Amino acid sequence: MEKYRGLSPAQFFHRNKEIAGFSNPARALYQTVRELVENSLDATETHGILPDISVEISLDPSNQDKVTVKVADNGIGIPIHEIPNVFGRVFYGSKYVVRQTRGVFGLGVKMAVLYAQMTTAQPIYVKSAPRNSEFIGEYLLYIDVDKNIPHIVKMRIKKKDNPKIHGTVVRLTLEGSWLQAKKRIEEYIRRTALIAPYATIKYKTPDEELIFRRVSKKLPEPPRIGRYHPKGVDVEILKELIRSLNDHSITLQDFLVKSFEGVGEKIASEFIVWAGFDPSLKVKELRLSDLEALASKMRTFDKWRRPRPVTLSPIGEELLKDGVKNILKPSFVKAVTRPPSSYGGHPFIVEVAVAYGGEIPPQDQPMVLRFANKMPLLYDEGVDVSRKVVNEIDWSVYKVKFPAPLAVITHVCSTKIPFKGVGKEAIADVPELEHELEIAIREAARRLRSYITRMERLHEIQRKEATIRRYMPEVVSSLAEILSLDAALLESKLEEILKKELGKKGVEQHVVS
Repeated sequence: MEKYRGLSPAQFFHRNKEIAGFSNPARALYQTVRELVENSLDATETHGILPDISVEISLDPSNQDKVTVKVADNGIGIPIHEIPNVFGRVFYGSKYVVRQTRGVFGLGVKMAVLYAQMTTAQPIYVKSAPRNSEFIGEYLLYIDVDKNIPHIVKMRIKKKDNPKIHGTVVRLTLEGSWLQAKKRIEEYIRRTALIAPYATIKYKTPDEELIFRRVSKKLPEPPRIGRYHPKGVDVEILKELIRSLNDHSITLQDFLVKSFEGVGEKIASEFIVWAGFDPSLKVKELRLSDLEALASKMRTFDKWRRPRPVTLSPIGEELLKDGVKNILKPSFVKAVTRPPSSYGGHPFIVEVAVAYGGEIPPQDQPMVLRFANKMPLLYDEGVDVSRKVVNEIDWSVYKVKFPAPLAVITHVCSTKIPFKGVGKEAIADVPELEHELEIAIREAARRLRSYITRMERLHEIQRKEATIRRYMPEVVSSLAEILSLDAALLESKLEEILKKELGKKGVEQHVVS
């Protein structure tokens, strides 16, 4: 007879580590660094702190396949009593709200902890100094896979020497392939510095030490926790919201107004009449069939207001340009932040930068650097919506001739990124998103065309100037002899006329836009 039993969340991801990106030693090492760095960025910038992040990777001298990753930050820290659950319980954290966050699965660093104890049997070390606390907590812990609870090996709580310090240090050792992963990890750190130009990131490895210093002290406006939009609900969300009510005797109309984004008294009343519900119906009287009908009607009603973008945190054109200039060092860059839009009740904002020339290497097609919620996406570029849109644009319209030193940077921020596939490294081609990307890229590309036209005109003027100067000595000599004039005086006059005429035609210095 078959035996039946359940799996804890930790057991599920222990058995299916590929879902979270831990498919092989190289990918696992990359994913571990990514999880730790993104946790550090969320712990700083979201709380108004300019990030100072240190990433250190070291190899075991006796076994090069054992890699230790240590990441330290100056974030708000973690409440000491919460440290074991935050690092030792799958699906436990502060990100399960309607707000833009970097988290890919909501697993955070827990999958890295699982992978480390699966491959090296070593616990994770965590040291955290919460802001506005007098104490520092240190833990060594595992995840109890069967029960999905933390198993604490060692802990210590001590008083801070300096009450103003705050931040978190995480260190773990896992089986990883440094030789295969190092280029990918360095590129990830480089792109993180691009999308977060307000951060200082120190990166130390067995091969090198790099420092990406912040080039701006301006932080993006942090996202705020919001409410669900009616077009994005299902039966389970309705049940969850009803359970959270203090008063189940409120009417359906009051429930809609209080619980959902962009719903006022007038539109709630109009919807209830349209959907065929009784306006005085109490929420506690709703049966399961009523909830199913309500969710369906809410998704199909077409008069809801768009969700507000308060839950989002775009980079902004100025910071995006700063990051691109600092990392790619182009001759030209134009950034565009589109107005908020939405798909399926989920707000999103598209940002794009087009960079050209400088230190960007010429390529047969545009280089595409993709970001989602400020996370670099390095894998699966070929199936991403950004690559699709970029490839469909006729760049000759914008005077780009390949091979060309052209890079297109795309950033999508949303409370729900429409990822394609379980790898979560490529964004699906949702029509609304694709439309916004194309508009933004074309707007930036039009500025690029103006720049290239200006540079072509400048080069043509410089060519003419070079030709004139090549023959000027002979012309001056002949004219001086024919007109019986002083050659030096004539050359001075001609030089003055030349500069004046060239100036009228728009000779200008080569500048970054």
